[in-house]
Amino acid sequence: MHPWNLIRFGPAEGMRLVATISTVRARAREIARAHRDRPRALAEMAVRLAGDGEEQLGFELFRASRQAVASLGARQIEALLGTLHDWNSTDCFACFVSGVAWREGSLSDAAVARWCVSKNLWTRRAALASTVPLNLTARGATAPNGEAARTLAVCERLVDDREDMVVKALSWALRVLAMKDPRAVAGFVKKHEHRLAARVLRETRNKLTTGLKNPGKTVRGA
Repeated sequence: MHPWNLIRFGPAEGMRLVATISTVRARAREIARAHRDRPRALAEMAVRLAGDGEEQLGFELFRASRQAVASLGARQIEALLGTLHDWNSTDCFACFVSGVAWREGSLSDAAVARWCVSKNLWTRRAALASTVPLNLTARGATAPNGEAARTLAVCERLVDDREDMVVKALSWALRVLAMKDPRAVAGFVKKHEHRLAARVLRETRNKLTTGLKNPGKTVRGA
C-alpha cells in the first residue's frame, strides 16, 4: 500500500500526515457527502488540492462526486494535466475526471487528440487511460459494446510511442475495450502488429484468447 500526503481537514486543518489510499478514499467520501448540494464548491476544492500537491485527495473527491466532474469546464480539466507526475496521479485523473468528462460530453475528442502529441509522457498516458471510463462498466461505461471508434483513434495516434508508461497504457486501453468489443481490438492488433510494442501484442492477444493479461500467473487484475 502506497502512502500519500493529504491535508487534514477539521480541527487539525493545514497539518499533514501520511495515509493509505483507503484512508484518503474514506475521507473523500466524507467530504463529498458534506458538499452533496454544492458540487461546484467541491470541484473548486478538489482542483485547489490537486494544484497544491494533494492530487490524490483531489481526484478522489471527483471519484466520489460525478456532479463535481460535471461542473468542470474543459479548460479546468486540461489545467489539471499540470498536476500529473506519475502513473498513479495520471490514472486517477483519467479514470475519475477526464475520462468521465469525455464520456459525458464535457471534453471533446479533439482535446484528447491533442494530448497524444504532448511532449509530456504523463499527458500522453492520460489520453490512453481516459478511454477506460468509455468502456469499463466499473468506471461508469454504459455503451453495450464499448466505444471502439474513440478508443482506437487514441490508440492509433500512440501506436509508435515506446515510452514504457505509454506502452503499458496502450495495452490497458486495448484490453479494457476487448472485454466489450473483441472483434474491433483483434482487427486493430492485426492491422498494426508490425508497429505495436511486444508487450502490447502479448498482453492484448492473451486477453483476447484467455481473458487474462498474463495467463498462468497469479494476478490481482487483468
